[in-house]
Amino acid sequence: LKVIAIDEQLRVIYEDNVHFDKDLPEFKTQGGVYIHSDRLTVTSPVLMWVKALDMILEKMKSSGFNFSQVRAMSGAGQQHGSVYWKKGSTQILKNASSELPLHQSLKGCFSVSNSPIWMDSSTASQCRALEKALGGAQHLASVTGSRAYERFTGNQIAKIYSQNPEVYKQTERISLVSSFAASLFLGAYAPIDYSDGSGMNLLQIWEKAWSKPCLDACAPGLEERLGCPVPSHSVLGPISPYYSQRYGFSPDCKIVAFTGDNPASLAGMRLQEGDIAISLGTSDTLFLWIQEPTPALEGHILCNPVDSQTYMALLCFKNGSLMRERIRDDCASGSWDEFSKALSSTAAGNSGNLGFYFDVMEITPEAVGIHRFNRDNQKVSRFPKEVEIRALIEGQFMAKRIHAEKLGYKVCK
Repeated sequence: LKVIAIDEQLRVIYEDNVHFDKDLPEFKTQGGVYIHSDRLTVTSPVLMWVKALDMILEKMKSSGFNFSQVRAMSGAGQQHGSVYWKKGSTQILKNASSELPLHQSLKGCFSVSNSPIWMDSSTASQCRALEKALGGAQHLASVTGSRAYERFTGNQIAKIYSQNPEVYKQTERISLVSSFAASLFLGAYAPIDYSDGSGMNLLQIWEKAWSKPCLDACAPGLEERLGCPVPSHSVLGPISPYYSQRYGFSPDCKIVAFTGDNPASLAGMRLQEGDIAISLGTSDTLFLWIQEPTPALEGHILCNPVDSQTYMALLCFKNGSLMRERIRDDCASGSWDEFSKALSSTAAGNSGNLGFYFDVMEITPEAVGIHRFNRDNQKVSRFPKEVEIRALIEGQFMAKRIHAEKLGYKVCK
């Protein structure tokens, strides 16, 4: 959990963090999560998140941070995670005693104590059922911006409903991680914003409303448990009196809708129409600002957090930096300098030699293995080292462009 405070000139005046494993060892998480014995189910304890918030605010207080100067607050939460509030929790949240840390007041508030998160891939059967109910994967993508994905919230809710109907029955509200965090500051259930809400397989991205066929395919009475979605820049209301009494926040401090981590990246990088951002991590991620998207079977279309009338596209490629590092080790003695020299020694286009490099099953597209083709389009088993390096880099970036264009991105000539 990270906090950052900025002044009116956008200068950073405070930052800090709480590390789940190290600072909250009593929850016994690894990387902030529990990986269950089936290796598919991955969850995080909800109370750990609440306790982390208590802890970070106490750290700020003891450092002398002046909470009374805070005019507004917003935030980002990991996309696709969900929180299940038990019946009656809204009153407990509203009336939490400022004498107690929040986690003590809320410990009985959750019908599901361990929240499914973005790493969970245990809902394959629910995904198939949702796609079938909507008339196929492409039709579901055309409505919600994505085909059915195992981590997406609609499928996670469907799993909870089918496996524990009683638990679902006890649930009065379902939040995303982002709207859950906003709820803690608001002292009331915060609405889900359009942008994070479009990573659920439940929101009609064109009408900005829940899709009734999707809701019905997942669980009964779901619309009332989700509340009405709102634009990502909505002012939700003033901060809960709990924070004024306990930490000295001004009662006029505004809570602005929280959103997902991916939409927040687009906003934070100040992307504008026609811009493209590429994150070269373990997985490579593309963020695009799109005016007229064409949802496809690969990639995601989300509502744009900055401008509700436009969209953002998100493409994830699993074979990112680890693939580049392996080719660097194999062809450049583990040195990025050697790798760069080899890349510079070959001409753009690689004399027609082309490669696709997937050490692990790729997401975009679903493929695995190393596939090399020479200038005559014949499959070959190896390339010279410098050709291999350029084939890797050019192949990765051509794939990014092709899949971005499939989603409606237009490369300006």
